[in-house]
Amino acid sequence: MTQSPILEIRGLSKAFGPVKALNDVRFELRRGEIHALCGENGAGKSTLMNMIAGVLQPDEGDILIDGERVSIHSPAAAQRLGIALVHQEIALCQDATVAENIYMAAINSRRAPLMNFQKLYADAQKVMDLLAPIPVHTRVADLSISNQQLVEIAKALTLDCKVLMLDEPTAALTESEAQRLFSIVRGLRERGISVVYISHRMAEIFSLCDRVTVFRDGRYVATDAIAAVSPDDVVRKMVGREITQLYPDKMAPQEPGRLLLSVEGLSDGRRFADVDLQLRAGEILGIGGLIGAGRSEIAQTVCGLRPMTSGTVALDGKQLRLRSYGDAVKAGLVYLSEDRKGSGVFLDLPIAANISALDLGRLTGRLGLLDRKAEDRQARELTGRLGVRMAGIEATVSTLSGGNQQKVAIAKQLSVSPKVIIMDEPTRGIDVGAKVEIHRLLRQLAGSGVGVIIISSELPELIGLCDRVLVVREGRIAGELAASELGEEAIIMLASGVQDSSIQRQAQNVA
Repeated sequence: MTQSPILEIRGLSKAFGPVKALNDVRFELRRGEIHALCGENGAGKSTLMNMIAGVLQPDEGDILIDGERVSIHSPAAAQRLGIALVHQEIALCQDATVAENIYMAAINSRRAPLMNFQKLYADAQKVMDLLAPIPVHTRVADLSISNQQLVEIAKALTLDCKVLMLDEPTAALTESEAQRLFSIVRGLRERGISVVYISHRMAEIFSLCDRVTVFRDGRYVATDAIAAVSPDDVVRKMVGREITQLYPDKMAPQEPGRLLLSVEGLSDGRRFADVDLQLRAGEILGIGGLIGAGRSEIAQTVCGLRPMTSGTVALDGKQLRLRSYGDAVKAGLVYLSEDRKGSGVFLDLPIAANISALDLGRLTGRLGLLDRKAEDRQARELTGRLGVRMAGIEATVSTLSGGNQQKVAIAKQLSVSPKVIIMDEPTRGIDVGAKVEIHRLLRQLAGSGVGVIIISSELPELIGLCDRVLVVREGRIAGELAASELGEEAIIMLASGVQDSSIQRQAQNVA
């Protein structure tokens, strides 16, 4: 790493209507360094990256590359300057192949009438194999979210970039995939490429990055060498306050209420088989396991989003006949998808309309017309309860940060007063302050008698939040861990299929 900056930001500001996303911020990226950019959702991190990448234009301020002021009027202009951005949200062409997505920029810029597809696919496979053995002839729509994220990263690696910006790159990756990405990023640093790394995961930042810059509420706060600060220091600068407890107190063992949800012998004939689970009122049940083990498919089948081939689902002692997700919602059983933008929210609709979308019948009058005043009251109550940062309930969801979009998705589930709520990766890509708020909300919901199921790839979240955890391996329940048995080693052993007679003792020691 050299001291001379390759990228400088001076006095950059950006407003969206009355909301000031960035206010006179500065940032410096040196040659051959990995520089973390931290802040709560809504702090302005992604807005800055989008301006550097040419997606947005600043209202004020300067961007300098190699000491020269530049105007980056489009993503193509950014690429010509050697800047590449891997977005937090998937931005691939779903109907094109992996190879076509990886080399989309090259395909669009070529002037020759014919394309050598044999070479295209061979080159793409070499790049893809650096991250994962994903066949590049595969259509992107047929890939999991985690594999689509890897394709996004592979696409950026093909660009001859001097500056690579990674926005929450490991949010959808397994541990092994993340470690492979870290190795590649370190290799890029050795080649003199500069990396801006946005993440809420402090362990990643402190093992990978050289410096860290913190934004708060659209303003610059501080820049420090990683060696000179602690994770607690960074969190305090991000939130502007002490966070004394990441997870709320758990339910006492003697507290479980009545049996709310009972699933017996559930199978879908393809991804999982013979699944049994029970959930009691007031309980937070975790579902862990490796990505691809069948966790999401089980939850979606329980909610009628996928067809079952055998088994039963009962709610409050009544067996459900789920022909569609609408049947589950009417019964009081809701599901929050891990794919926020694809299935969680309607980006182009107002916040109020998003929150009411799950069951419009609740807000419809005798003449069949939507009661807009009731819709607005509901939106104001739920956004206030969840602490959504917004210009107003009439603002479109696309104007919100990722964390606030997630809060709107949660508000939509709460609008129907569910008996059971299943959340798939509820805090993925959300900053530590927002995570604490959501964790407390989930415990409050449980305390009011709602049954909560959490699917999470973050082991500390399962351990810190849940009263029990079921671990899924290859489409079956590999085991159950009570609160006193929870530990990362115990979960990983069950998830990976390691057989060890001392698992209970090790789990207790880790906990």
